[in-house]
Amino acid sequence: MSVLVPLRLRPLEIGDLLDETFRMYRRHFWLFAGISALLAIPSAASSGFNIFAVFGSLFQPASQLDSTTYIESQLAQIVALLINLALLPFGFGAVTYAACESALGRQVTPGGVFMAVLRRYFPLLGFFLLIVVMAIVFCLIPLWAWIWVNWIAVVPMMFVENIGLGAAMSRSWRLVAGRWWRTFLIVFLLGVLTYVVRTALVAFAVVPVAALSLFFSSYILLAIAGAINVIVDAVVNPVLQIAVVLIYFDLRVRREALDLFQMAHRLAVRPATP
Repeated sequence: MSVLVPLRLRPLEIGDLLDETFRMYRRHFWLFAGISALLAIPSAASSGFNIFAVFGSLFQPASQLDSTTYIESQLAQIVALLINLALLPFGFGAVTYAACESALGRQVTPGGVFMAVLRRYFPLLGFFLLIVVMAIVFCLIPLWAWIWVNWIAVVPMMFVENIGLGAAMSRSWRLVAGRWWRTFLIVFLLGVLTYVVRTALVAFAVVPVAALSLFFSSYILLAIAGAINVIVDAVVNPVLQIAVVLIYFDLRVRREALDLFQMAHRLAVRPATP
């Protein structure tokens, strides 16, 4: 297994942070994309099962449609929702943990990723549910975005500093203080970029699928399109999560001079020349 090189900590301008994000992603592409794809499989399976239940009811004769069929369809949707909810901490936490460990120059294994997320499963689930609930209750996108950006470093902080959810939320708020607009601009640019890349990849892949409409049923084409979406999401989603990790380290460099601590540590462990 190759030795990972730790991230060279330094203040990153917006362009530098974007470049470092894609550099880290290219360097560990199979690691990040593999984790993302592996976690997408159960979610895709549950979605496929849900689609199968819905289409099965549509293809049944009207005389056979009854309350039992409707209940089965609703149960399938509930099961898919519960599966996706249960996988939410892994979907957002696994790649973030892998990016944190890679930035620190540590080896990442599937078992290590699983155990790291499992140890923080309920705090991660609570945090993401809180974000969703705030979006619903506040009904104000600017207010929700303001709070969410202030909590941008919560998940990396929980992994790197091994602190609880409440402490991470408070500490992230202090780190972002005075740099909210800069942090928001980075996240916004990356959000737009990933959306454009995802749209382009899906559009490029849909062209040959459309040509198959002469040979396959609409149900099979829908399944193929769903598989394409899963693959594209697995490739694109890690970008924003890696960027969040880099934003966390950049905030610590600017607020706490973390780069100086890294330099001092390297000098301390460097063997003396005879």
